[in-house]
Amino acid sequence: MATQHILQISELTRKVKFILESELNTVWLCGEISNFIAASSGHWYLSLKDSKSQVRCAMFKGNNRRVRLASGSTPRNGQQVLVRAKVSLYEPRGDFQLIIEMMEDAGEGLLRQQFEQLKSKLNAQGLFAQQFKQAIPKNINTVGIVTSPTGAAVKDIISVLQRRNPAITIVIYPALVQGEHAKNDIVHAIDIANQREECQVLIVGRGGGSLEDLWSFNEEDVVNAIFHSRIPIISAVGHEIDTTLSDLVADLRAPTPSAAAELVSQDNSELQNRLQELSKRAQQLFTQKVKEENSYLKNLNHRLTQVQPERKLQQHQQKSDELNIRLDKAIKRELVRFKQKPEKLVRDLQHVDPTKVINQHQSTLRHLDDRLQRALDVSVKNKSEHFVSIIEQLHIVSPLATIARGYSVSRNSHQQIVRTKDQVNIGDEISIQVIDGRILSQVIDKI
Repeated sequence: MATQHILQISELTRKVKFILESELNTVWLCGEISNFIAASSGHWYLSLKDSKSQVRCAMFKGNNRRVRLASGSTPRNGQQVLVRAKVSLYEPRGDFQLIIEMMEDAGEGLLRQQFEQLKSKLNAQGLFAQQFKQAIPKNINTVGIVTSPTGAAVKDIISVLQRRNPAITIVIYPALVQGEHAKNDIVHAIDIANQREECQVLIVGRGGGSLEDLWSFNEEDVVNAIFHSRIPIISAVGHEIDTTLSDLVADLRAPTPSAAAELVSQDNSELQNRLQELSKRAQQLFTQKVKEENSYLKNLNHRLTQVQPERKLQQHQQKSDELNIRLDKAIKRELVRFKQKPEKLVRDLQHVDPTKVINQHQSTLRHLDDRLQRALDVSVKNKSEHFVSIIEQLHIVSPLATIARGYSVSRNSHQQIVRTKDQVNIGDEISIQVIDGRILSQVIDKI
């Protein structure tokens, strides 16, 4: 004990908070809202639960102002939601909690999450890269259309083509564009068009709708069919504000089906060249701007992690909300006690015998003394058990405990933890932490 550092409670909670926030960072959760409180400060406090567990959450007013749910702008108990949150610890009470940054309805929110996950996967595979996109031919004579033969989209496309260039031949490849079998229909229609080779460009699309209505054009099979098509494809799905994965992989994206028809019937070569030049310049400017903004954002994030004023302010505001709630309850208890005080005085006056009162008070005092002693014993026992539990939990999350089980932690020359082989180069020196010390090694190969 003489050589061990005795932690203060605040020091322990600060260390646990650092471990939680640095290891878990941001998580996505789907659960049911319970114990919802909208504080007077504008912050929300609630619990998210499933059939087995629940966790306390806080959502500060800077974030909850952007919440738009099907039931309105304020959540309600029993509602299923999807949230993006940061794992944290409320230091004044030592409570594990989530700081919610975004909240939306579970149904469409899950679709958006699936959209973003598939988008990242396909983007990593290079399906959206500009270098693989085919140029749209000039002076088009034959246009293929993959859509529903009875929908409004095909009528709009035909109407625009006939008005702008009646000489263009139109070939319709019918396909379902919504529902369970739409994915296979769209893929089949694109394959048929490529086998027949009877048109110079394909317009693939449909009219507007919800995210669920347009989901066929976010299917991985459809995206791959568009990517591998030998015929250049123009995606024309929904309205201008709608964006699907088919739009991103297509050789050209049109904001509406009518706009796609205008693009393929455009025969002004000078304007087309100008458009390509402007697109290339815009892409270059956009890429450069993204690099600059990313660099600026990294700098801001670094500075923010040093000071974290917002997090400290949020903690103070949360503590203030808690004190206000406790103060309200205390005032109500005092009001009830003052209302009952006259009735108590009347009862006391009816018992004027001092001997009886003294004996009664002595008996009450002994009873209260016994209760106090038992309560102290129980409290000491509970605190001891709770402290042991905290020590055990801290030991579980400790990296030293993990190392003791046979694992090790590798760090590069900058003392950064090596998680992937791309973080080191051949010839780099690395430090390997084991249970009884460190091992210095040199990278001679990466497999």
